Amino acid sequence: MNKKSELPDQLMQAHLEPFKNTSKRAEDAQRTKADILKAAAHEFGEKGLAGARVDEIAAATRTSKRMIYYYFASKDGLYLATLEAVYRAVRESESQLNLDAMAPETALRCLTAVTFDHHLNNEDYIRMVMSENINRGRYLAKSAHVKELNRPAIRLLTRIYERGLKTNIFRPNLDPADIHASISALSFFNVSNQYTFGLIFQQDNRAPEYIANRRENVVQMVLRYVML
Repeated sequence: MNKKSELPDQLMQAHLEPFKNTSKRAEDAQRTKADILKAAAHEFGEKGLAGARVDEIAAATRTSKRMIYYYFASKDGLYLATLEAVYRAVRESESQLNLDAMAPETALRCLTAVTFDHHLNNEDYIRMVMSENINRGRYLAKSAHVKELNRPAIRLLTRIYERGLKTNIFRPNLDPADIHASISALSFFNVSNQYTFGLIFQQDNRAPEYIANRRENVVQMVLRYVML
């Protein structure tokens, strides 16, 4: 009796096994691609597109050039996919903040501080954006996704700004895209120019007290620009 009752379960397991294997392979592939993109962001950030070596990325991820080219077709394909990935990470960090549930001033303060911290802690992203600007954006221009990836940033700021207008705390006739540009510029410079600025003015730009003061100054500059 026990053998008969076990038989359907055994058949079911045998039937499901190929699907489990397929699912596991898909998960492994996604994990491998994510590891490659992370290593690629560091390699491209450090050396730019021309200087980066796919061999180094393969070694850092314990994969192979052949596997990287299987996933991304070419070095240029990997570079573009990495650019999209670093932009996607910025937008994902913003989407997790639940800013729509905050008062407009609090939401703008939070968004500015989080952008500052993200840039500070993701130098590879900053360096890749700098490198792509040296390339005049010609690789990013090939992306079919980057515009859609970054539209949520403007939609998010538009909602915050419109709520602030309704409660009469924000100045009228401002452009949310311009507010976004100001937040990005103030947060970006702190990382992109940290070495030259620190050397010229003999200050430790990575000291906790400097960072805390700089973050608050950036937040205040944005708030004072936007608020009545």
